[in-house]
Amino acid sequence: MSEPNNIPVDFIREIIAEDLRSGRHARIQTRFPPEPNGYLHIGHAKSICLNFGIAKEFGGICNVRMDDTNPVKEEIEYVESIMADVRWLIGGWAEQNLGVKPASREGRGPSPFYASDYFERLYQYAVALIEKGKAYVCDMTAEETDEYRRAGRSSLFRERSIPENLDLFARMRAGEFADGARTLRAKIDMTAPNVWLRDPLLYRIRHAEHHQTGDRWCIYPMYDWAHTLSDYIEAITHSLCTLEFEVHRPLYEWILDALELPGPRPRQIEFARLNLDYTVMSKRKLIQLVNDGLVKGWDDPRMLTISGLKRRGVTASALRSFAAAIGVTKFPSLHEMTLLEHTVRQEFNPSAARRLAVLRPIKVALINYPADRVESLRAINNPEDADAGTREVPFGQILWIDEADFMEAPPPKYFRLRPGGEVRLKYAYIIRCDEVIKDEDGKVVELRCTVDLESKSGGATAQRKVKGTIHWVSAAHAQDAEVRLYDRLFNVAEPDADGNFKDHINRHSLEVVTAKCEPALSDARPEERYQFERLGYFALDPETTSARQVWNRTVTLKDTWAKAVKR
Repeated sequence: MSEPNNIPVDFIREIIAEDLRSGRHARIQTRFPPEPNGYLHIGHAKSICLNFGIAKEFGGICNVRMDDTNPVKEEIEYVESIMADVRWLIGGWAEQNLGVKPASREGRGPSPFYASDYFERLYQYAVALIEKGKAYVCDMTAEETDEYRRAGRSSLFRERSIPENLDLFARMRAGEFADGARTLRAKIDMTAPNVWLRDPLLYRIRHAEHHQTGDRWCIYPMYDWAHTLSDYIEAITHSLCTLEFEVHRPLYEWILDALELPGPRPRQIEFARLNLDYTVMSKRKLIQLVNDGLVKGWDDPRMLTISGLKRRGVTASALRSFAAAIGVTKFPSLHEMTLLEHTVRQEFNPSAARRLAVLRPIKVALINYPADRVESLRAINNPEDADAGTREVPFGQILWIDEADFMEAPPPKYFRLRPGGEVRLKYAYIIRCDEVIKDEDGKVVELRCTVDLESKSGGATAQRKVKGTIHWVSAAHAQDAEVRLYDRLFNVAEPDADGNFKDHINRHSLEVVTAKCEPALSDARPEERYQFERLGYFALDPETTSARQVWNRTVTLKDTWAKAVKR
């Protein structure tokens, strides 16, 4: 698949280039630090592309580090899915810049870094902060803590002595106290305009089994403490965060200063997160869709998770191109789904092999075509690629066409098949509809047509023109396949604007049909993308077997959604 050749230019890359020029850093080290409490979505894809892209462009390394500080919500399933998504997205592009731990003695392969790798060091850093008189153990409840912080009032336990704080913190670690009984808080400034500097929590008690450390710990560091010091321990040079962490930066810097840590320090830089219309971008909301059965799992192709997009047929290179197209800024904005769809079409058009498939078949009988005759017609594999060549397509007396290509009483400027009207069958002949056969319910079940045997495409007598061209499949040679027609999961651009995103589920986001496909599709490969002519781009679903093909529509040929909204 094609990749953009130009190296992006943005304010983050300009900062990093200057840091290298000035000698502030000799080598760039970035990180991608997901919390393993769900599957990654397209917003994470932007962050992955940014962090790994910068590491690739500047000859550095990007660490994958699990922010595993909340064992109640985290699972090893999520760790494994995150690593699979990262490797898929950067594979063949920036994998040489992937920072992971080496293979273990037990023979397990490379694994990501974990914040839990540093739990002992983080604990000792907390002890050092207490010894400096810059942290204390607080007995207030979570509700009291929030109330006091909002009001700028000091905790009743703020002036505990250093020995008492050290003793209580050690006993917290030893498991003497119940969940929520005590916390460790930084001692900064309760009157600070930035609420994150009003004695923020550093540790909480949580008696829960951890997927990496088991039951060795019952106190867990808060995000700001763990993230800041993990960056420092791993020698991260640039900690790239989304804009909601801008207010956290003073605390990030305070922690490094308060501990008086030597050597180069990481620098936090914020950028605007990816916001996309017709979807939700919160793992909390995505997990509701999964748990409530509104989608069929995290990899449902209607989900904007990386695994969902992959299953739908979107390629890693298309996601990277999309990330490059939206760029990196400091200003929040809502991007249109049409840009993602355009990016996918732009990649697939020059590379996808063309094939014939009929999604909603109507039988066509060519009454003047010999019943025992079968022709092999020449069809173009890809008009955008002269080297793609051609293939043989069988043609016989009985065909399938799509029900959308016939109308008994069509509107003006309808150029497909109608009673008494003519169309060209692509790569084949011109036909005229002479008779319409219906069942007892009035549904059209067969069209009896006459074929102009002098109008064969590519032949010496094919000069006669008609306005419409439709696709078809020979009934005697057709292969049945399940085709899943995916559309947007939500029917409004901002589904959570009123706080009720589940009320805006698009009930027509999935339609399943049994299609009639040309024989060449029996040799389709999962890694390839195909254009079903006049219908869209499709990919094989992992549920495909040797006996049953399942196809997912990745994207339509045109933006039909905008037209539907206007109607």
